[in-house]
Amino acid sequence: MIIIPIFSFLKYAMSDSIEKQIEQLRICLNQLNYHYYTLDNPQVTDSEYDQLFQKLKQLETDNPTLKTDDSPTQRVGAEPLAHFEKVIHAQAMLSLDNAFSDEDLLAFDQRLKDRLKSDNAICYIAEPKLDGLAVGLRYEKGILVQAATRGDGRTGENITQNIRTIQTIPLHLTGDNIPELLEIRGEVFMPLAGFKQYNEQALAAGHKIFANPRNAAAGSLRQLDSKMTAKRPLDFICYGFGEISTPFADNYADSLEQIAQWGLPISPERAKLNDMQAGLDYYQTLTKKRPQLDYEIDGIVYKVNDFALQDQLGFVSRAPRWAIARKFPAQEVSTLLLAIDIQIGRMGTLTPVARLKAVEVGGVTVTNATLHNEEEIQRKDIRVGDEVILRRAGDVIPQIIGRLERPRSTDSKPFKMPKNCPDCGSKVVKEEDKAAYRCTGGVKKCQTQRKWVIRHFASRQALDIDGLGDKLVEVLVHNDLIQDIADLYQLTAETLSALPRMGEKSAQNILKALENSKKTSLSRFIYGLGIREVGENTARNLALHFATINDLAETDKKTLEDIDDIGPIAAQYIIDFFQHPDNLALIARLMQTGFVLENKTPPLSEKKLPLTNKTFVITGKLSRPRNEIKAELIALGAKVSHSLSKKTDYLIYGEKAGSKREKAEKLAIQMMNEMELVSFLQSSKIKYEFKD
Repeated sequence: MIIIPIFSFLKYAMSDSIEKQIEQLRICLNQLNYHYYTLDNPQVTDSEYDQLFQKLKQLETDNPTLKTDDSPTQRVGAEPLAHFEKVIHAQAMLSLDNAFSDEDLLAFDQRLKDRLKSDNAICYIAEPKLDGLAVGLRYEKGILVQAATRGDGRTGENITQNIRTIQTIPLHLTGDNIPELLEIRGEVFMPLAGFKQYNEQALAAGHKIFANPRNAAAGSLRQLDSKMTAKRPLDFICYGFGEISTPFADNYADSLEQIAQWGLPISPERAKLNDMQAGLDYYQTLTKKRPQLDYEIDGIVYKVNDFALQDQLGFVSRAPRWAIARKFPAQEVSTLLLAIDIQIGRMGTLTPVARLKAVEVGGVTVTNATLHNEEEIQRKDIRVGDEVILRRAGDVIPQIIGRLERPRSTDSKPFKMPKNCPDCGSKVVKEEDKAAYRCTGGVKKCQTQRKWVIRHFASRQALDIDGLGDKLVEVLVHNDLIQDIADLYQLTAETLSALPRMGEKSAQNILKALENSKKTSLSRFIYGLGIREVGENTARNLALHFATINDLAETDKKTLEDIDDIGPIAAQYIIDFFQHPDNLALIARLMQTGFVLENKTPPLSEKKLPLTNKTFVITGKLSRPRNEIKAELIALGAKVSHSLSKKTDYLIYGEKAGSKREKAEKLAIQMMNEMELVSFLQSSKIKYEFKD
């Protein structure tokens, strides 16, 4: 970037029109901000910067129609909001799987090689895992138009006004070949120096202080008054991408270098690693450097560098397969184990939970921790009254790793799982070959299970029934107003409005939300049923293969096992669910209330589909997500496989197709690029429709 000397700039600018003066001042100030906040390399004195800033501010005040949201003057905050609007992410903001040792990292590396069916070394990019708040920034034509929190990964909160106040986040990108649409993922955090200074000032003023920098960053971004956010010393570093209109790099390292040229901040501690052994060395290097960093990190993130390999590896339900977070050693404290309670889960699983004397670890006060199961408690020899060692790594749920060797009281007894459910009194049984104990009462007898099932059905990822929160579910179940999820749709305004703190308007809102939930997608409905081992990703895969819930109910185990990410155990749970008469009756009752399950995908089993019994393999870098192409193929009856063999009918290839294309040539498998695929699919649809 070229910075025009301030006095030369002012002399040059004053001879132009007002519009031109404002444009030039914004360009200059944006460049100065980038050098000062992102590169830590000031180009002018503070007084010179202030002179330019005040000039621009005055021009915009005198000419309000020329003021824009991407102006450097718009970082002081706007009028307070009544609430945050919901934002649905175009691409889900996923979490990461964790590794806690060198062995975990090497095992991760080997899993990727096994999945890729290659022993070649994998190139990774490593970055510090910042301890802040994940956000997505949406730029259109280089201008920041929206910022959102991660939320639940699919729906976040619109925090655009607050994000505009962070100086390191450019309001307007500069440079060449910027995509029309560019979504940046990154972490907002509070540097340690700023955190210390803020708390000192808050303490002196008698205000509340923050427990740790992460809480400070999260609390600052969730201010409804962005003027308050503007006073907080927040920073930002990019670490990934969401929706992009035009790809601009083949790998992650080059993409970071490119966005840095457009003005976005990236981690100066990032490193390119030729293999995972280099990743182990990087871990040691950053561990030693960690105390000197001016921000908190709780680990290191390793990502496969090549985007084509990332596409090939794909995702599980909530995390990419091609990335992992290596956490730093956990913080440990000791405290007193006061009691062991039993929690009952949605599937009836009994989980022992430790109730602890309150203790602070990692800036968080902890009063309970999971004990997993009876076998784990016996292995660690933990009893009520023991002084136990509590470990918390980053945001991982606290866990008890053992006890301090101290004399016990004479009435100390080993823990035993109850023989009867503490809720409904039903018999508790241990699953064969597993450590889990389950209540046999089921939803009809066990109120706790019933609450979990209804909460799951109403959750945002399932039917998304607005207003049906935990407290209302608690009241409805406690008063025996609903026995299962179908009973939700028999509720009346009279019944609801008679409940505590539930007025007539609130009751009508609940009924409206219930009515709206009847029009949903097949995948959400499947997920909402709460079938064991069927998460969001599996539910979406099932909806790609079956047109209706009846088609799924009537399928066989072999068909299910042929679907991606569904193994024999999950397949059997699905079969068992749909063979149970109570479940079939429940679905029938739901459908009778007026449910409309939208699903554009025809059933895979229909033999009249044009690509039935045809197997496709997709390889190389493509212009759009593979899942989209895969969905189109499956909709026409095709099977999409990861591996190439003599049974493969077609290979769809993009850039850098590599060994699969060479193998396809040797096996004489028909190949087509994206353009050819479009024509092929269109031809298949036309023939299919003509035949019908």
